[in-house]
Amino acid sequence: MMVFLLFLPALIIFALSFVRDVRAYKPLALSAFLILIPTVALLPVAKPYRLLGDYLVADALDVYVLLVSSIVGIGVALASMTLHKHVAISHAAYRRFYRFFALFWIGLILSILSNHMGLYWIGLELATLSTVYMIKTNRTAAAHKEAWNYMIVGAIAVSLILFGIILIYASAKPILGEEAMRFDLLILHARDIDASYLFEIGFAIATIGLFIKMGFFPMNLWLANIERASFYPVAALFSGILESAVMIGFFRFSKIAMQIDYDHLFGFIFIYTILTIFIVSFLIFRSKDFMRLFSLSGVEHMALIALFWVSGGSFAALLHFGAHAFLKPALFLSTGVLESQGKYKIAGALRGYSGKRGALFWFLVSLFLLALISLPPSPLFFSELYGFGAMIDTAKSSHHLLAMLGAIFLLLLLLSVIFYKFVELYQAMKYEGASHEKQVYAGELIALVLFACALMALLLPASLRYLRGVAL
Repeated sequence: MMVFLLFLPALIIFALSFVRDVRAYKPLALSAFLILIPTVALLPVAKPYRLLGDYLVADALDVYVLLVSSIVGIGVALASMTLHKHVAISHAAYRRFYRFFALFWIGLILSILSNHMGLYWIGLELATLSTVYMIKTNRTAAAHKEAWNYMIVGAIAVSLILFGIILIYASAKPILGEEAMRFDLLILHARDIDASYLFEIGFAIATIGLFIKMGFFPMNLWLANIERASFYPVAALFSGILESAVMIGFFRFSKIAMQIDYDHLFGFIFIYTILTIFIVSFLIFRSKDFMRLFSLSGVEHMALIALFWVSGGSFAALLHFGAHAFLKPALFLSTGVLESQGKYKIAGALRGYSGKRGALFWFLVSLFLLALISLPPSPLFFSELYGFGAMIDTAKSSHHLLAMLGAIFLLLLLLSVIFYKFVELYQAMKYEGASHEKQVYAGELIALVLFACALMALLLPASLRYLRGVAL
C-alpha cells in the first residue's frame, strides 16, 4: 500500500499533463503537494521499512533525502504556476514539462529507496532521460544543443556507474552469490570480500560517474551550461533533487568502501574534492551570470558534502545537504524575477520592487544569497564548522594533522574567493545600476517562503537531534 502511495502523485501528475485545458496550470502544480504525504507517513515507522521485499527498503537516510526532495518538488511546482508570465512557453510545452517531471519523480523514488544496485541505476537512468526532455521545454537552439550535451555526458556518467556496479558485484559474488547486488548485504559482509582490489576499482569508477553527474572535475562546466540554457524550474530540479539522488548513491557506495579500506577511500575522495573546489572557485570568480554562479556554487557545496561525509562528519554532511537542497532551488527560482523577463542584468537586480510582495521578495533573496556563502545563522555556517572539526578529528587518529590543517587552510582560502565574489554580486544587485520595475507573483513568493521556513526548521533542536540519529 505504501509503495502505491509513493508512486500515486507521479501517476496523477502524468495523467493531468494530457489535459489540454489551460486551467490545468493550478491542478498540475497543486497535485505536487501529494508527494509529501507518503514521505511524512514514513517518518514514524520502524526502520528499515520494507516497501517491496528486499528491493525497495526505506531507512532513516532514505526518508530524510526523500523528505528534502519532496519539499523541493513542491516549491518548484508552486513557482512553475507563473512560469508562463516570465518566459515564453506554450501550454503544450508546460504540460510536457510536467509529464516528464512525473517520470523524473518515479526514477527519483526508485533510486532513493533502492536496496539493489541495479534498481538504483535504473532509477537514476530514468531520472536522467526525463530531464533531457525537460531541458527541451525551452524551445531555443541553445536548449536543444545542451539537451544533446546532457544526453552525451549523462550517458558517459551512467555507463561508468554501471561498469563500477558490475565490478563491485563481481568482487562480492563469491561470498554473496546472486545477492551481491544488495546494499545492505554488501555493507554487512564488506570485510569478508577477498577481492578487495576489484571492489576498490569498481568503487572508483562508479564514484567518478556519480561525480561527473554533479559537475565535478574534469567536467565542471557542462552542468552550468545546461542550467543556463534551461528554464529556471528545470535548473532548480537539477540542483535540489537530481543531485540528491546522485549523492545518496555516493553515500551508499562509500559506506561499503569504508569497511574495505578507509585510508584508500579518504585519500581518493580528499584529492578529488579539493581539486574540484580549486577549479570551481576560480570559475565562480570569473563568472558573470546568475545561473552559472548558482550552478558552480552547487558543485562546490556537493564537493564539501562528499568531503565531510568521508571525514567522519556524517552529521555535518547531512545538515549541509539539506541546507543546500533548499537554498539553491530558491535562488534558481528567483532568477525568473531577477532577470526581468529574460533580460540578464546583475546590477540593480534587487531593486525596482514595489509593494509588500516586492519587499518580501528582495528580503528573502538577500537572505538566501548571504546564507549561501555560510554567513551565520545559515545552516551552512554550522555544517562547515562541524565538517572541518570532523576533518581535524580524523587527522588526529591517522597522524596526519599537519597535512589536514594545510588542506583546511587551502579550502578556507578557496571558499574566501567564492565569498568575495558573492559579496561583490550582492553589492552590484542592491546598490549599482538603474532599477527596472519587476513583477513578483504569489506562487513564486510562497515557494521562497516555503524554502525559508525549511531552512529555519533545519536549525531547530528537534531537527538537529533527528539528523544526528540519521547520521549514526
